[in-house]
Amino acid sequence: MKKKAWSVLLLTICMAVIVSACGGGGKNNQANGSKGNDTASGGEKVTVKLMHLWPEGVSAGQNKIVNQIIKEYQDENPNVAIKQEVLDNEQYKNKLKVLSASNELPDVGVTWAAGFMQPYVEGNLFTPLDDLLNGELKDKFVAGTTEAYAVNGKTYALPIEFNIAPIYYNKDLFEKNGLSVPTTYDEFKNVVKTLSDKGIAPIALGNKDRWTGSLWYMYLADRIAGQKTLADTISGSASFTDPGLVQAANEIQWLVDNNAFIKGFNGQSNEEAKSEFLNEKAAMYLMGSWDIPNFTTNEEIPKEFRDKVGFFKFPTVEGGKGDINSWVGGPGVGLFVAENSKVKDEAKKFVEYFVTKWGEQSVTDAGVIPATKVDAENMDLPQLYKDLFAEMNQASSVTLFADVQMPAKAAETHLNLIQALFGKAITPQEFAAEHDKALAK
Repeated sequence: MKKKAWSVLLLTICMAVIVSACGGGGKNNQANGSKGNDTASGGEKVTVKLMHLWPEGVSAGQNKIVNQIIKEYQDENPNVAIKQEVLDNEQYKNKLKVLSASNELPDVGVTWAAGFMQPYVEGNLFTPLDDLLNGELKDKFVAGTTEAYAVNGKTYALPIEFNIAPIYYNKDLFEKNGLSVPTTYDEFKNVVKTLSDKGIAPIALGNKDRWTGSLWYMYLADRIAGQKTLADTISGSASFTDPGLVQAANEIQWLVDNNAFIKGFNGQSNEEAKSEFLNEKAAMYLMGSWDIPNFTTNEEIPKEFRDKVGFFKFPTVEGGKGDINSWVGGPGVGLFVAENSKVKDEAKKFVEYFVTKWGEQSVTDAGVIPATKVDAENMDLPQLYKDLFAEMNQASSVTLFADVQMPAKAAETHLNLIQALFGKAITPQEFAAEHDKALAK
């Protein structure tokens, strides 16, 4: 895959989003229908299988939108039934791998960009969707978002989200313990020690899923070694043995030694860790902006708690090369159509419809940042959402998540090394050397 200049590209995305959008355990839900061949609307019954990762509860806002879009599509196309399979994030990734091995992917599914997607494209499992980009969806996407899903000049999925990763925090716990939002890493370490000394878990982290810990390492690497060094290293054009990157790994182990994370963090899933934050047993939680609905619009979470949640940017490190306005993030998930789908034409029509409707509804109904252009100037949006948009306007760069950007095998090694680093099973020097070996392959 051709390497992208992610920091420049995604800064363009941020700016475009602001201009266009701001104006200044899973449950299966099945729709009944018999399986058939592709036909025009009103013909014989067609069933389109959709597999996604927005279960009720933890992704209530997104789940509601998906079901609403499906209902509207089926009402407008009475010969089509959309059959859902809904899994949580990690279950979804595992099942996608299993289904791909037997070439039995759903007609429509969710994928991540860049390195994650590439093996599926190389295995001829995803079908190109450029015809949709040249049709009703032409010029509907924020500049730069679809490029993340392109391989060798063809687009194999259509993005529906754009994300950055702030540190969410419990304003009430901070205030009760005399703490203010840290802007430097020394201040942040003081927050960690103050909370830990008082028996309060500073950070909710579920590192069983590994990519969660990668966010912490990436930010420390960005702040210490600088965004360019981090981006070059992930792309394989620089070495993880850079002193700044080794120092970032050292800082991870300092956080572990000083009880920064909830007990048993390396064996807990992200959803388990999130519950600790939602139940006010941990004061901070670093996660992508896809979780904004849980702190704004998700009515299954008490409003009393949602009102306590704020966010801050990852602090700067004294003497480091990083910028506090540099973010980890990038295009979120996208929708693919399986190459061997027996209802490919109808699946493509549904994806086109879904992407359009998602862009219109995700802002107001879920507080999600869409990949399509939305005029939200007169929308009544939650303050947290508007504040995050305002920060995006100040972004100096956005570095794509390491495990998404790296080739698949190197990404798996990266994630395993992240868990080993947090578990102190390897030294920072070993962590660096093993990364270089993986990327060299």
